[in-house]
Amino acid sequence: MTRRTNARVAGFTYLFYLAVGITSMVLSNRAIGGEGIAAKLASIAQHAREMRVLVVLTLLTSLSALVLGVTLYAITREQDPDLAMLGLTGRVIEGVNGATSMAWLGVIASFLLVLGLPAQFFGLITGGFFTGPIGWFAWMPLLVFEVTLALWFLIKGVAMPAPR
Repeated sequence: MTRRTNARVAGFTYLFYLAVGITSMVLSNRAIGGEGIAAKLASIAQHAREMRVLVVLTLLTSLSALVLGVTLYAITREQDPDLAMLGLTGRVIEGVNGATSMAWLGVIASFLLVLGLPAQFFGLITGGFFTGPIGWFAWMPLLVFEVTLALWFLIKGVAMPAPR
């Protein structure tokens, strides 16, 4: 594919990834609600259809991360092959278990989430900070970064790197 096609695919995939990811988060909060394991399991049993949709959305999110990895690699490999491979590897890891992003805003937002989500899991942050209404603010820097980058790819594409 051409660089322009890769940029457009990456832009579309970013927006698709965000839409699927946000939908997945909303469904997850509804389907896996409650305090304690017993309440969560009861909620999952009551929301079987939502859980099936959630599984499909999770697969689509993983596939989107892999497509982003490939297209971003194709866009950046001529400029810096090592950095492009690092980005591809990060997106593959994200496709497998959801962890990273590129560029400063993306890196900072991901860093905050990488610290905050495990801190909540281990009880250092209580009250559902990353899942309640306040939790949306933790995701905002990453949302701004990815929407901006997606629109940039869709509208402007990418330029050919200068020959060395």
